[in-house]
This record gives sequence, structure tokens and C-alpha cells, in this order.
Amino acid sequence: MKDVLTFIMAGGRGERLMPLTQDRAKPAVPFGGIYRIIDLVLSNCINSELYKIIVLPQYKSQSLTDHLENGWNIFNQKLGHFLKVVPPQQRISGDWYQGTADSIRQNIYLIEQSMAHYILILSGDHIYKMDYGRFLRYHIDRNADVTVGLIEQGRDMAHHFGVAEVDEDYRIHGFQEKPTKNPKTIPGSPNKVLVSMGIYIFKTDLLLDLLRLTDKNDFGKDLIPYLIHKSDMYAYPFKKENVIEDYEYTIHGDREKEIGNAKDSSYWRDIGTLDAYWNANMDLTGLNPPFNLYGKIWPINTYQLPAPPAKFNYSSERGEDIRVGKALDSIVAPGSVISGVVRNSVISYYDVIRSWAQVEESVIMDYVVVGRYCKIKKAIIDKHNIVPPKTEIGYNPTEDKKKFTITPRGIVVVPKGFFK
Repeated sequence: MKDVLTFIMAGGRGERLMPLTQDRAKPAVPFGGIYRIIDLVLSNCINSELYKIIVLPQYKSQSLTDHLENGWNIFNQKLGHFLKVVPPQQRISGDWYQGTADSIRQNIYLIEQSMAHYILILSGDHIYKMDYGRFLRYHIDRNADVTVGLIEQGRDMAHHFGVAEVDEDYRIHGFQEKPTKNPKTIPGSPNKVLVSMGIYIFKTDLLLDLLRLTDKNDFGKDLIPYLIHKSDMYAYPFKKENVIEDYEYTIHGDREKEIGNAKDSSYWRDIGTLDAYWNANMDLTGLNPPFNLYGKIWPINTYQLPAPPAKFNYSSERGEDIRVGKALDSIVAPGSVISGVVRNSVISYYDVIRSWAQVEESVIMDYVVVGRYCKIKKAIIDKHNIVPPKTEIGYNPTEDKKKFTITPRGIVVVPKGFFK
């Protein structure tokens, strides 16, 4: 993988994730209790032995930059490894990045310095595990000029993505960017479409020529449709080709046993909306979560706060009701103190769930205090909130709508610092 230079697109505004993106870039939004969204794609890079990485931020990038400096300063420059954060520098013009392709165009000099044979382009805001080594081998075996990562989705989802038309050999013959009518379906599967994951491999010389000779600014909208009949372009069917044999430990009978777990090799989520973000977090909970954070071979790396272990309180003092602190089918980050009851939720760093409070199917970000007798259900509560005792969120949509964002699915979103 030493001949590959990787670019991670991290400049999107994430407007559909407001208010979570009020003060942070979309890839810097917390996920899964201790992670940021960008940690997933960066972990894929490291696990795939990709060590030449350039992150291209733009919008409200300070939180993202701080996280990368704190948690991803792991590269050995003596070995030619690096992670560079490159905001717009106006080297070519006075413009900000005008799109995904333009962000690469404005950094052509970095490609020339790298002398890489292949350019891998990734989105920094998706949740999945992927072996990019398999992706590269697929590209090389077909002598492709361009290979696009594609995944099956229902036809009703086509208007959210770029949709590819392929033949039996997965050569791409057509591409529709977010079609609202008559999307091209998979042959033999009239209710399924192949949508772009925002993942591309290019031969370096082809990409450089393309960026120099055209003024096209976006891969999905402009460059991919433009190249279809001018190059050998193939689709990489993610669910078919991406296999990660990871392992986890489980108790089997009276002994500990190591078991194989490849079920989440086909898991991919674009968390561009609040509902999708909530769904992806809920996919981490439960007895057999669709997306497993506990594998041994494909670990998810991040910057971890130096926090103490999570604590669960129990008290049956005379004259008081029994207080039981417990979390069921939930993820609880270090530093948290649980005195109430948590179910099917994600609890982040230094959260406090006070006595007799109930939290269900919710995402609670860092430094949140949920007061006594509170009832929280199907909510996202951003960091630095002190929720007053007996507050109810997620039980009365009419009242919630007066103060908070409510998603189409009915998830209540409390912005950072709303409760002082």
C-alpha cells in the first residue's frame, strides 16, 4: 500500500445534522460514546496499512483539527508515513474548496510530491469497516483507470445518492447523480440500486490530467459521469467483495471462546441526517449489534480522554426508595456515573445519570447531567447540558417542538449548552 496516497474529504457543512454541526465539522461529530465520525475511516486506513493520509477540512474545522492532533499523532515520518490536515490555501485561486474534485485540484502539488501510483479518495463522514487493500487489488486486477465503491440500497433511497448502471462484469456504463425519477436498478433486482459510497481509486496520471484539463469540481456530479465513456471504470460491489474476518471474545458454556465475526463487513451508513445519525448509534447497542466495536483484528482507534472507569451506584438506605444504577443493552463511556436506569442508549464521557432518572433509546454526549426523576426517550442531547430534575424529553412532541429540533422520525435533539 506504499504506492497509495489517500485523501479524506472532511469539508462538508453537514447542514442536515444541525444543531450538532453548529460549532463543529460533520466528521468531528461524536459517535458511539468515545469516538468521532472520522475515526471510522481513519481506522480503516490504518487497519488496511495505509500510512500516507491527507485530510481536507474546510467548515468549522478547529474541533476536527484538535481531535486529529490529540488522537492521531501516531505516524513515523522517518518511514515516510504522515497524516496531514490541509485546509484551503488558495494556492491556485482565491477560492475556498469548490467541491470534492476541486479540493484535490488545489492540492495537486501534494500528489506530485508523493510520487504515488494510485490516489484513494474517501469520505470522512460514513460508518463502516472496509479493507482498502482488497479494494486496491480489485482495481489492479481489472487494470481499471477508476474504480468506484458501490453498495446496494432500496430504490426509494436513490434520490439521496449517485446511482451507477453496471454490466455483468461490473463495468460502469452510466451514472445518475441523485435521480428523482426512474433510477437505474440492478439487473434482475427491480427494487434495488447500486449507489456510490463516495469512495474512489484513480490511476494517478489519469487523475492529474483530468484535474488540469477540466474545470469540473465534484466527483459524483461532474467527473464520474464525464469519465464513463473515456476510461475503464469499474464498480466495486461492497457487500460482495468486502470481507473482514474479525474476532471477538464470548463466554461459551463455562469457558471463554474466540469466535469469528464478519457480519458487519457489509455494514455501511451515510449519517447525513439526524435520523440516520441516531439509527447508527442505536446499531451499536443491543445483544447482537449490527455494527460491532469489540473486534480484535479491526479495532477502531480514537483519542481517549484520561477518564476513570464508569461507575454504577446502588443504595437501599433506610427511609429512601431503592436506587439502582444500571445500563441495559447500552454503551457507557469512562468517567460516567449511573445512578438511574439506562436502556438501549449511548452514554459518553463524564455523563451523570442521577437517581431515579430514566434514559431510553438516546444518545447522550459528553459532560451531560440528567437530573433526578428525568425521563428521556429517543433523544440526542449534545454536550454540556445540565437537565433539571423531573424534565421529560421525548414524551410530549407538542411541548418538545417549542424548544427543540424534532426529526421526521420523532427524535428530539437538544443543542449544546441548552440547559445551563
